[in-house]
Amino acid sequence: MRLARRMERLGTESAFEVLAKAKALERGGREIVHLEIGEPDFDTPAHIVAAAQAALDKGHTHYVPAPGIPELRTAVANFLESTGRMTTTPDRVVVTPGAKPIMFFTILALCEDGDEVLYPDPGFPMYASITAFAGAEPVPLPLREENGFTVDPDELASLVTDRTRLLILNSPHNPCGGVSSLEQLEAIAEIAIEHDLVVLSDEVYWALGYAGSHHSVLDVDGMADRTVLLDGWSKTFAMTGWRLGFGVFPPALVEPVTRLVINSVSCTSAFSQYAAIAALEGPWDDVERMAAEFHERRDVIVSGLGAIPGVSCVQPGGAFYAFPNVRQLGMPAAVLADLLLERAGVACLPGTAFGSYGEGYLRLSYANSVDNIRRALAAFENLLGEMSHG
Repeated sequence: MRLARRMERLGTESAFEVLAKAKALERGGREIVHLEIGEPDFDTPAHIVAAAQAALDKGHTHYVPAPGIPELRTAVANFLESTGRMTTTPDRVVVTPGAKPIMFFTILALCEDGDEVLYPDPGFPMYASITAFAGAEPVPLPLREENGFTVDPDELASLVTDRTRLLILNSPHNPCGGVSSLEQLEAIAEIAIEHDLVVLSDEVYWALGYAGSHHSVLDVDGMADRTVLLDGWSKTFAMTGWRLGFGVFPPALVEPVTRLVINSVSCTSAFSQYAAIAALEGPWDDVERMAAEFHERRDVIVSGLGAIPGVSCVQPGGAFYAFPNVRQLGMPAAVLADLLLERAGVACLPGTAFGSYGEGYLRLSYANSVDNIRRALAAFENLLGEMSHG
């Protein structure tokens, strides 16, 4: 069957491919420590599940408005204001099944042949994939270890051309765990305003920062009119399987994005939106407990990686990923990741799964228990010892 040529431009997400390989090894009797998938290993809090069950009992099983039920759009706006992130209105909120559609719809609505999109590299692979699929040119914005894997405003300015349409930011960052400072974001905002760029600010890990307040480009005056805030429930509330995301859009984008929702998914499931309200309006204790656990795991994995000969690791400021430098081990990151899975029983991702600037690094998700993290670190060190003697 002949596929449309645009399909050649559409990439994939390696985490799911490695997960499938790891599961196949487990079916064959191998024990695998899973550090590949970016998913909290916590259950969705009980009050959220109860809200979904109650919504089903009340018959919330029908179509709802494409941009989301009014109660949830209002809850999102109130939540953003109460948490100090931004002041907005419900009519600028669009709810989607997962946060990825916000990326897709924003890029499809704004970008076409001849346009350029600046995206972080290493970065979430969907940024470049969706950009290329839409026909625009993905332009990598390097995140360098010496800069804490955050955007260098001077380097950003050097990459902007008269074709640049969109700038994608992600803080706290996947895969590196970098967190942008307010000063960096102010400098980035100045560049965006000077060159009339739209910014897509991916903040799905905002609640999982370890160094105090969360900062956003939206903290800068005037940026709300040129910024799309991308967020959701998956990471903050351990709701990955619920597929719930939202965007807050400049007014001119709300109707086009709503049209894209209508043409693609119609709407987000009704009952799950009532669970989303319960998450935003309910107790915060479970989120705090999860964040504290991730903080402890971060300290364990970073110190453990640093103790392995030939490996070093910058301490991530947020999210739940370690991005160790493995260049001294003298092999491509993809080869090392394969060896870790096949010989050591540790599933992780090569940095190159997140872009060419990820060569020489691995991404390890510490969304797993401390005991399993320690097992993985010991297996990693044992593998390197066997290789050095073999």
